[in-house]
Amino acid sequence: MNESEQLRTLAVDIGGSGIKVMVLDTEGNPLSDRQRLKTPNPATPEKVIDVILTLAKEQEYDRISVGFPGVVQNGVIKTAVNLHDDWLQYDLATSLSQLLSRPVKVANDADIQGLGAISGNGVELVITLGTGFGSALFVQGKLVPNLEMGHHPFRKRETYEEQLGRAALDKHGARKWNLRLEKAIACLDHLFNYDTLYIGGGETKQIKLDLPASAKIIPNVTGLLGGIKLWTN
Repeated sequence: MNESEQLRTLAVDIGGSGIKVMVLDTEGNPLSDRQRLKTPNPATPEKVIDVILTLAKEQEYDRISVGFPGVVQNGVIKTAVNLHDDWLQYDLATSLSQLLSRPVKVANDADIQGLGAISGNGVELVITLGTGFGSALFVQGKLVPNLEMGHHPFRKRETYEEQLGRAALDKHGARKWNLRLEKAIACLDHLFNYDTLYIGGGETKQIKLDLPASAKIIPNVTGLLGGIKLWTN
């Protein structure tokens, strides 16, 4: 085995309520337990990075992949609706690389969940249900970048995120939230005509409806396991 095949990747998943890390081998298999700390409030770049540095301190790794809840272009944050405005135009990849002295790649968190879940066949859509509403679209295994479905109009003049984010779940309860989710799945099916829908995120535990055959729930840890694909795709 050569040196490149032995690289260890520190996968980081930044969420609205928690920040998680796990070390992966080159096949994406876990080499450590998942570690988690609460997302700071306010979730400024400095405070979030302090949490990442704390979580990384006890790990051995050669490179870093980061999932971020917003649009990311070349390691620079373009949107951060559920964190803090200071993230806008923040070069997270360069900042972390300098602080940790390792190469860093950053991508949207739903994109990374998808990379860890998809089969690579046909049209595959990923949605994540957590603090907000994330989304990623793949065609024959290729990512369609920067799809922000969560902030598009859905129903009653509200977006998918306003209807299905954690705030809506807490305000209206699981029953109404599930009815909305059922409508959202039907709407997205008509919009994208996908072959498979993957549903991830921390609030999948609230799903009580009977999902269509084309939809499946993926474990939350997929948001970390997909991080290795940033280095192989």
